Amino acid sequence: MYKVISTFSGIGGSSQGYKQAGLQVLASVEFLDYQAATYRLNHPTTRVFEKNIRELDPLKILREVGLRPGELDILDGSPPCSSFSTNGLVAKGWGKVKQYGNQVQRTDDLFFEYIRFLQVMQPRVFVAENVSGLIKGASKGHFNTFLDYFEKAGYRVSAKLMNAANYGVPQARERVMFVGVRKDLQREPVFPTLDGKPKIVTCEEALRGAPIDLSEDVTTSDGWRRLWSATRPGEGFEQGSQRLGGKASSFSRKRLHPKRPSNTVTAASGGDLGHWSEPRTLYIAELKRLQSFPDSYITIGDKARQSEGIGRAVPPLMMEAIARTIAEKILSKL
Repeated sequence: MYKVISTFSGIGGSSQGYKQAGLQVLASVEFLDYQAATYRLNHPTTRVFEKNIRELDPLKILREVGLRPGELDILDGSPPCSSFSTNGLVAKGWGKVKQYGNQVQRTDDLFFEYIRFLQVMQPRVFVAENVSGLIKGASKGHFNTFLDYFEKAGYRVSAKLMNAANYGVPQARERVMFVGVRKDLQREPVFPTLDGKPKIVTCEEALRGAPIDLSEDVTTSDGWRRLWSATRPGEGFEQGSQRLGGKASSFSRKRLHPKRPSNTVTAASGGDLGHWSEPRTLYIAELKRLQSFPDSYITIGDKARQSEGIGRAVPPLMMEAIARTIAEKILSKL
């Protein structure tokens, strides 16, 4: 069974994808205590390092899971990426300490911590995920810098902008995926191929029969409902606001369209995504469906914390497709 170590693991979306593809996740790194708690409930056999990655020794982690440098199959990582987000100005907060969950820290340098782990662990393959903003505008220079570091670490690298909706996830979520293969293995990076037109899963299909908890609060304010009513399915609330004569100030709030995949699920989607036919936000069970988590996946904490963890996760179905491709086309050939 191919072995994986996951960094910046969150509640375990990427780990769930690897497991669904038949791989074994030996260890994970996640410093937010409430996300690490959710991770442990769903991945009880994985060793969780609940600590700031800057304070961790990658060699020690390898020793604790019984491996030496070069023996790990895949190093996975999704460094926090708000500094590259298309939701705001990329350079504005660069180098500054910010609120992140219930912690305060600088996040824009964390990609280099992932690269530090890569340099030391020397896995056969690495997979790194980031937002689409990394290849747009002011962030392109950082993208090229990361490629250069990966190459100098000894890897053949390729990057691809992937939309989760093409891999069975009922969500239009674009992410940049890096795949690198250690040069001595003489293999090229690979990504899942799309045979013909992919089957797109709509919101209506995804949420049908979701095991919602009717005691969960999905109510909204009067102002929210007015905007929802003025917004057509598939639009953002800013369009509804304009119809009401107001300013376009609701950047992230959307009214879902039943016949399309969801808009991108984010850390704030518990209050930002509106149902298409009912003036309410989404239940946790519905957010899990839109991110392709199994219904059985356990999330804990208040609704805001659960929504945050779900929104920040890598959709398991997309990572499953990536993991299967790497296992079949690279690792099985070594």
